[in-house]
Amino acid sequence: MIGPAYSLFGRGLGDSPLSNVGADYFLVQLPEREMNKFISAFDIPDFAAFLQEAQQVKQTPFAWKTLGLNKTIGLIFMNPSLRTRLSTQKAALNLGMAPMVMNIDKDGWKLASGEGVIMNGDAAEHVKDAVAVMGQYCDIIGVRSFPLLVNREEDYAENIIGDFIRYAGVPVVSLESATRHPLQSAADLITIEQYKTTPRPKIVLTWAPHPRALPQAVPNSFAEWMCAAGADLTIAHPEGYELDPKFTDGAKIVHDQAAAFRNADFIYAKNWSSYHEYGQILCRDRAWMVDQAKMQLTNNAKFMHCLPVRRNVVVEDAVIDGPHSIVIQQAANRVVAAQVVLKRMLEAMV
Repeated sequence: MIGPAYSLFGRGLGDSPLSNVGADYFLVQLPEREMNKFISAFDIPDFAAFLQEAQQVKQTPFAWKTLGLNKTIGLIFMNPSLRTRLSTQKAALNLGMAPMVMNIDKDGWKLASGEGVIMNGDAAEHVKDAVAVMGQYCDIIGVRSFPLLVNREEDYAENIIGDFIRYAGVPVVSLESATRHPLQSAADLITIEQYKTTPRPKIVLTWAPHPRALPQAVPNSFAEWMCAAGADLTIAHPEGYELDPKFTDGAKIVHDQAAAFRNADFIYAKNWSSYHEYGQILCRDRAWMVDQAKMQLTNNAKFMHCLPVRRNVVVEDAVIDGPHSIVIQQAANRVVAAQVVLKRMLEAMV
């Protein structure tokens, strides 16, 4: 269970883990902790300690350069990636680890799964064998997979990440799964703490249009992390785009985007397909695009997006290129988030 959520967004700015203090402060020994998997917000027992550790990493990224000496991380991608791939490699290198990257759809055999399966089709290897072998070569494994957006029960069962945890025999990091993107959400938390100007800012997650049906992983995960942290979170979307309620408990759900934007301190734009009419696009209303007129309703809100973004579909150029956009800083914090997670896993091996 996550530690006192109310304390994270209830402290004064001067007490924030990301306040300006001397670098020496961040070299104090933090409490010992163990982490053998990272798949959700619930793998972080104390957000305040996590943020303090994140600032240590930001201040002195190479202070633990020998921690990963002679250790290997395998990064397994079943889908394309830019930020996740590069940021996790960079984090591993900062810790002295050797990364090995494999695009499973191009570099490996097609995998079968499930107990008792008769492998007389096009799958040449069972996931049980493949993942167990990866665990022999790697000290930590990161895996990225997307949902098929056809069968909700299958996608939300999280079989792929579950198989890696079950068979790898080493710590497993989710580089995005069918329902969550925890490294992105960890970076989002770090970014909001870095840029907030009030102890409990108003944060808005807004749906925006997109030409393709996208997963719910990023909005699920963002809502889960913000609610767990005790944030003042509003989720704005057209009717029919309600997320799985297990991720949004504690958030205010509205269908009026303009009302949600009023006096907001952070605007996080993201598209997702329908959860209840699973994988379907129910709305293509371009009026949900984030533009300057809507941003003027806010309290000089910072604009966030996980990237990649469809410009002038999800967000207007003037907003994402404007002075309140922090999407690049948000992406930079992906390295910090990954490094804290990998650092904790390596420390548990000592």
